[in-house]
Amino acid sequence: MNISDVLNILKKERYKLTRRRERMLEIFVEENRYLSAKDILKLIVKDYPYLSVDTIYRNIKLFEELNIIESTELKGNKHYRFKNSDEHHHYIICADCGATKNINMCPMDVISNTPEGFTITHHKFEVYGYCDGCRV
Repeated sequence: MNISDVLNILKKERYKLTRRRERMLEIFVEENRYLSAKDILKLIVKDYPYLSVDTIYRNIKLFEELNIIESTELKGNKHYRFKNSDEHHHYIICADCGATKNINMCPMDVISNTPEGFTITHHKFEVYGYCDGCRV
């Protein structure tokens, strides 16, 4: 998925294609890591100095509903990243800056015993650590 795919999704779902929304998406793509709403605000404020954090949260909620971004929790706060594809994937995530690396296997492949009376519908697997840039 790329920005023009997302803009088409917004158009199809009859949401306005605002320049602010497009800029938020550009930030997600440029940064290529998990970002908090406050991180996004810091990066967008030079283009839109009067944009409120509430506007950021409203757009994040919309992007999540449309399956455009995915989320995780870092440092006790929700962080978001652009969803590059609908492919099944797992990440190693830097607990400091939010950078990600794909894990090229699925841990569900080694789980053979699903508890009786339980059906697995989906899963999420994340490993946290520090990237070379953040490790001191």
